[in-house]
Amino acid sequence: MRGKRVWGIGAAGVVVLGAFGLYWFQPWKLFTSETVNDTAPVVVASVDTPSPTAGDVSSLTVQPAVLVARGTFVTHEHDTLGTAEIVRLADGRNQLVLRDLSTSDGPDLRVWLTDQPVVAGRAGWHLFDDGKYVEVGRLKGTHGTLVYDLPANVDLAAFTSVTIWCKRFAVSFGAAPLAAR
Repeated sequence: MRGKRVWGIGAAGVVVLGAFGLYWFQPWKLFTSETVNDTAPVVVASVDTPSPTAGDVSSLTVQPAVLVARGTFVTHEHDTLGTAEIVRLADGRNQLVLRDLSTSDGPDLRVWLTDQPVVAGRAGWHLFDDGKYVEVGRLKGTHGTLVYDLPANVDLAAFTSVTIWCKRFAVSFGAAPLAAR
């Protein structure tokens, strides 16, 4: 009788631990992906280039944006490809555009602007919460073009990189250094 009780308690413990592990790690996300293709602004110039005249952009149906900074993603915890751009819209607002993004799904993924340098390889996985960062939003999808409005009070000069950050495990899936254009 005692053996059945121990067995029952052990089985219940395994079920509880298994449920916790499934919740915490969400292993099915290794096999899921979502493609998002937000409408990205049309970039016609960099910060150093004079704005085009009205005649130069008359065929455009949207107001042109100015490229402020750009960088290419490097892989950290999970394979990550694509580019990150900060663009200034004609109305003065700033957006972060992740173009041709390809990364893995995971639990609690966020997009951060950070003041930390991008370091390739395992040495760069855990740096981004060490300094100053701004959470731009949850990762909308694992593939495609994702556009995020940046808060008006963000000092872009204070941030030098973008990371796809797994908040649950405090690890970068991938990051891009932002170089001014």
